[in-house]
Amino acid sequence: MRPLSGPSHGRYVGAASKPFSEYEKRPGERAGFHWRMPNVDGKRSVRHVVIDINYWKSFVHGRLAVPMGDPGCLSLFAPDLAAGEHRLLAEHLTAEYRIRTQGRGRELDEWKIRTPGTDNHWLDCLVGCAVAASMQGAILFWHRRQGMAA
Repeated sequence: MRPLSGPSHGRYVGAASKPFSEYEKRPGERAGFHWRMPNVDGKRSVRHVVIDINYWKSFVHGRLAVPMGDPGCLSLFAPDLAAGEHRLLAEHLTAEYRIRTQGRGRELDEWKIRTPGTDNHWLDCLVGCAVAASMQGAILFWHRRQGMAA
């Protein structure tokens, strides 16, 4: 497997957009669960991964909502951090909100920033980590049963 390096780009895939699963895979591309790595050989481009950002933000928020200790739980608590650091992380992770939408025969969440200029960098980084785990083959048990990865 090729090592992970290079940037990632979040792509807005709304209800009216063509989902990643409907894209035809081209030679040299790598495609996974709501992410694609286009072939850049012979092009003046850096190898990168394109992410269905709406799906992955919903995925991460779904993991954060799972009760502590249950399968699929994502816990980020560290007792040695100051309360202000926990608050800052929480502010980044809640800087966006979801709107449930329908289109093209499917229903999904579309994510919007709460207030322009609000920092959401740690949310984006956490989403990127979840995608990187998927790219390396990490899956959740119930996704494996449904033929999905992540």
